[in-house]
Amino acid sequence: MKRIFLPVILLCTIFCLFWAGNNSAADKRTVIRFSSWGSQSETALLVPLIKDFERQNPDIKVEFLHIPQNYFQKLHLLFASNLAPDVVFLNNYYAPKYVKAGLLEDLTPYINKNEYFKKSLDGFTFDSKIYAIPRDVSDVVVYYNKDIFKKNNTPFPKDNWTIEDYIKTARMLSKDLDNDGKNDVWGTGYETDTIFWLPFLMSNNASILSKDGQKVVINSAAAQKALNMYSEIANKYHAAPQKQQSASLTMAQMFLQQRIAMHISGRWLVPKYRSDAKFDWDVAQFPRGTVGSVVNIDSSGYAVSKSSKHKDEAIKFVKYISSKDSLNILSKSGLIVPARKDTAYSCNFLTQEKPLNAAAFLKAVETGTATPVNEDYQKITDRLGIILEPVFLGKKKAEDVLSSAAEKF
Repeated sequence: MKRIFLPVILLCTIFCLFWAGNNSAADKRTVIRFSSWGSQSETALLVPLIKDFERQNPDIKVEFLHIPQNYFQKLHLLFASNLAPDVVFLNNYYAPKYVKAGLLEDLTPYINKNEYFKKSLDGFTFDSKIYAIPRDVSDVVVYYNKDIFKKNNTPFPKDNWTIEDYIKTARMLSKDLDNDGKNDVWGTGYETDTIFWLPFLMSNNASILSKDGQKVVINSAAAQKALNMYSEIANKYHAAPQKQQSASLTMAQMFLQQRIAMHISGRWLVPKYRSDAKFDWDVAQFPRGTVGSVVNIDSSGYAVSKSSKHKDEAIKFVKYISSKDSLNILSKSGLIVPARKDTAYSCNFLTQEKPLNAAAFLKAVETGTATPVNEDYQKITDRLGIILEPVFLGKKKAEDVLSSAAEKF
């Protein structure tokens, strides 16, 4: 089945690109292709920017290749088929793979490093060369329902709160409203994707990989303790919904339904909450562990394919789409934490719209750590998801599953 299915995908992809190229055959402009993932709200912001770039550069046409699902699988296929887009939006998780394969252009000459958060550059820097110009930094904060806090006479989270404070607050806000012995409202959310539990490790002096990204170090006493502590929030204290209790609902949906009082997530939820939340809400910095409030800092940015036949035009587009003016538009929407410092510290980001404590996202950048990754990072985290499932379900301790799996990394 796989032998048949893969060529079908390949042929469909080639046909679509061939059709797109022929459709603009009469166009005298230089055509560059730009690939990105993103929701409808995100593409609604990108398309006008592309049009504005074309207006400013009438000799260039940008074909937007929007890939909302399985982005990197399809991008791998395009590179393997010598059909790589000229401009590629990518993140720090996959950057090492493309750089190691020699697929990306060195963009160091085209960026002023002083204009960007260093941690946004770290994920795209290899052997002192920068292979993508960052658009945003991705970190996590704690979203909280201020109305639920007020109703329960619970103080709002403070910047110096601890993980113990966070768990205590979650337990206080968990309620059995109908007296059936089961909670109907939980103090916090509970998600098992890496980005949501990694801050518990990092804030307690642990990580998945070593700082240089070369060694798996998650089987440490500090990591085991942090993972067990995270599991206990849902499975011991019942302060967060277990899998069967949240069913098919996301934590964002449960937050909007006011079934959880807090949850850990990133800036990408701000536009949704601004439009849909029927209650007062804000964000707080992730709580402190033994070494402070340390969250994983990831980044996304724009790279240029080394095989591009129109590198000058591609670089011109990258410089435009990553400019202060472009990031101001994306930032004002609430969608991103901009990688440029001049945009991040402007009123476009620190707006009076919710969340009022938008500065928490910037404090997270200051105290956080760029996620150590390597070309196998996605495989490692996928494997960890399987290994740690019994821990997140409350069936085993972290030391039991990690000790037996350590030699397999």
